[in-house]
Amino acid sequence: MSGLSDGKIVLVTGAASGIGRAAALAFAREGAEMVIVADRDGEGGEVTAESIRQAGGDAIFEALDVTREEEVESVVAGIFERHGRLDCAHNNAGITGAMGAVHQLPLEGWRSTLDVNLTGVFLCLKHEIARMQAQQSGAIVNTASAAGVLGVPGLAPYCASKHAILGLTKTAAMENTSTGIRVNAVLPGTIDTPMLQSYMSMGPQVEKMIRASAPGGRLGLPEEIAEAVVWLCSDRASFVNGASMLVDGGAVAR
Repeated sequence: MSGLSDGKIVLVTGAASGIGRAAALAFAREGAEMVIVADRDGEGGEVTAESIRQAGGDAIFEALDVTREEEVESVVAGIFERHGRLDCAHNNAGITGAMGAVHQLPLEGWRSTLDVNLTGVFLCLKHEIARMQAQQSGAIVNTASAAGVLGVPGLAPYCASKHAILGLTKTAAMENTSTGIRVNAVLPGTIDTPMLQSYMSMGPQVEKMIRASAPGGRLGLPEEIAEAVVWLCSDRASFVNGASMLVDGGAVAR
């Protein structure tokens, strides 16, 4: 049987660790011709790319700060120059960002969180879609969060950015119904990533709160999100467009 990503040229941002790394590895396992591993963390990004190569796939690392439009444009343009196309993009780069009650948040913390989580996705979409329209095909998945449909005390910038990604995803999908480009979002729940571990390390009460939000107390795995991302980018999801796919173990359903 062929893989879900056979022959595809794939870009994954925020691929140095966590969900991005798992997605990059999954795309390669499913037969991607080339996986472009993009992140501002060079060391982690190179580890992801090398892991793919050691498993028999092809990957290159590209240094990328998604808040800098010139870098986003350059990376996307470079993919088309080398490969002539971009079949799949997983816009995953994101941060937890500033924390605190709304009335106590510094403006700079608000802006920096939205700059990475929301503007970064916008810039990737902008340049990916502009290029994909010429080829009349492409599949894009943006990483939102279960916090994109729920409020989480103390995480206003993060929640706001993830809510906004859903609106951006739907709008981009509707704008491209006749271009052959599909745009969807995946909404991870409580996933065991370095970012979450860093958040839980703030104290036992924080960890207790996080585990209580996970159905059965089980944290999800990055690989479980990667499976959804790869499927959404595959031809088997050809009629899925503008969707917000929760992968959260049922947390939001409670």
